[in-house]
Formats: sequence, C-alpha cells, structure tokens
Amino acid sequence: MDRQKVIYLDHAATSWPKPPEVINAVRDAMLYDTANPGRGSHAMAVRSSRHLFNARKQLAKLFRISNPNDIAFASNTTAALNLAIKGFVKPGDHVVSTAVEHNSVRRPLEYLKQAIGIKVTYVESDAYGIIEPKRVEEAIVPSTTLVIVNHSSNLLGAIAPVAEIGDICRRHGVKLLVDGAQSAGILPIDVEAMGIDMLAFPGHKGLLGPQGTGGLYIHPNIDLTPLLHGGTGSQSEAPEQPNVRPDRYEAGTPNTPGFAGLAAGVQYILNESVETIHTKEWRLTQLMMEQLSAIPGIQLLGPSIGQQRTGIVAFNLEGAEASELSFILDQHYGIAVRAGYHCTPLAHASAGTLEKGAVRASVGCFTTEEEALALIDAMKEISVHYPVG
Repeated sequence: MDRQKVIYLDHAATSWPKPPEVINAVRDAMLYDTANPGRGSHAMAVRSSRHLFNARKQLAKLFRISNPNDIAFASNTTAALNLAIKGFVKPGDHVVSTAVEHNSVRRPLEYLKQAIGIKVTYVESDAYGIIEPKRVEEAIVPSTTLVIVNHSSNLLGAIAPVAEIGDICRRHGVKLLVDGAQSAGILPIDVEAMGIDMLAFPGHKGLLGPQGTGGLYIHPNIDLTPLLHGGTGSQSEAPEQPNVRPDRYEAGTPNTPGFAGLAAGVQYILNESVETIHTKEWRLTQLMMEQLSAIPGIQLLGPSIGQQRTGIVAFNLEGAEASELSFILDQHYGIAVRAGYHCTPLAHASAGTLEKGAVRASVGCFTTEEEALALIDAMKEISVHYPVG
C-alpha cells in the first residue's frame, strides 16, 4: 500500500501527519543546534537550551501554568506518569484511581502495592466510561494522598469531569494527577482553574510533536523523588541531585530536536485554538458514529451520539474478530486503525469487551470528512460477509 495514500485513523496512538512547521523545526535543530543544552556556554549549546525553554514556555501558555520551569520533560506520558506516581506515593498511602485507566497508571500502582504496601481503589465507571465525581469523593479515606484521573479514555473517548474532581480533592486535601494522554492539545486545560496538581502529557499525540517527547507539570508545592539521578549541567559539584527545577527531574541529555518540534506543534495549536480542533474532531466522531450505527451488527463503545467525547470511535462487528477487521481495513482499503485491548483492560471490562477487544478509529486535527466516510464505506462492504445472527 502506498504510504502517501493511507487513510490514517490512529491519532489516539500518534498523530500523523505532522505540521510542516514541526518537521522544519526538528530538521533545523538537527542541522544547527545539536549541542547538549545546559552543558556548555558556547553558542550552539545556548541555542539548544533555548529550544527547551521555548517548548516549556509554549506548554505553559497552553496549560495556563504560571512558571514554565514547573514542567519536567520526559520521553512520553508513561515516563511522566511513573515519575508522578513513584515519586509521590509513600508506604501506607491510599490512592484513588478509576476503572478506565491506561496501563501506564495501573501497572505502576499495582507494582507499588506489592513493593511498598500501598492501597488502591479503582472507582467504577458506567458502561460508557463516564466517572461520577461523587464516587471519587466516596472513595477518599483519611490515608488517601492522591487521586489519579484519565482526562479522556483512550478506548471509549469519555471525558472525565476533571474540574469537579479537582474541587473534591482540594476540599479533602488530596493531590490530583491527571493523565492527559488523550486530551492535551484537544481539550482546554487550565491547571489552576481545574485543580490539577500534576499533569502528564505526550508530545506526539494531540500536541503534534515528534515521538519521544512528553512531560509532567508539577505544582510548586509538590516535591517528587526523582526516578533518575545523574548529569544535569547544574550544580555538578554536588553529590546529590539538584533541587532546582526542572533539572531535578531531567537527568541526562534531552531530546533537543524533538522538543524543538514539540514547541512548533504547540504553537500551531495555539494559533488554531484547542476549541476549534476539538469541535472539528467531535463533529467527525458524530458523523462516524451515526453512519456506523446504521450498519447491521456494529456495536459502538463509549458515550452515545450527541454526548461529548474526544476523537475516538471504538466498535465491534458481530461475528468478526477485531484484529481481523483491522487487518482487512489496512490491507484492502489502506485504512489504519488499531485493534485489540489498547493497553486498557480496565476500560474494556467497563465496556464489556474484555474477552474480545475492539477496533478503534481515532481522528486528528487534519482528518477530513472524506477519510471518515471512507471507513464507513469500507465497513459497509466488510459487514456483508458477516451476516447478523
């Protein structure tokens, strides 16, 4: 299949194509600014440092963060979540999370249950992936120190009421960690207004940057134990990891060209506006859901037509394996989707698809109506070979 003719509906995994501005920024950084940032005072090292500062500054503007240095860069959302969870939770702590979390949250929590004896409560969602704030509040006990919420399910597209949960956490003196893997660059995020104490985000999805980029916003009142210790370019004479941010959490040489590209991606989003992007993606999901629901044997997952969701439409076809459908769509129609369990068995259990998984089509800010309709036409043809009943 010609790569230029692919219909790409896998934006929940990684956005593609990238804006030309992102590609140019990565290329220029590779050509001219590949010195180690913060590790020297020569001109190229200084320019490299500016790429990182520019990315932090753009992200701070997008997420309404007062101090850009409260953003610690990471290689992806998984690394950021591990830093937040393992750097914050202590022996004997109780953590509240939800039944639609990605394995990037669940697995660190399960590891800490065994390693240091923490306790975890996973708040149930409804079958559509919706989390009721009152259930979160009911799960909080005196030993609760942290609530972790997936802003949007990577399977169901359901959007969590983060601001309401943030208010609950503030009233109870509990910190709130938000997994923004499916919301950063797609949904409006204001860390102060929404009561977010830590925000983990990817660079390569809704922020339109390269893979290998991401980060964690850490409220200035929170001090995490670093996961990595080593060179930072600052306080090199000290045997301990420096306390200054963001160096405390960024040991080793960063992905400078990647973050130069991420800065360009965030600037693109700021120019377009998050609200404009979300509205476009929502309209495409509604079109896909309306058309898919008319095909006999199709089961849609997540919030119903007309309800808010991110640009994710997961579905199954009666009598067909999800992996088989994905293969047919790819090989015969040039349509890229993802099938399986999407690293979120908890969400599949909530949706009742833990035994079979699902096909996930996800749109991005460059997806066209014609591409969305191509999936519909393909599924109409495929469904004929899987008669209902």
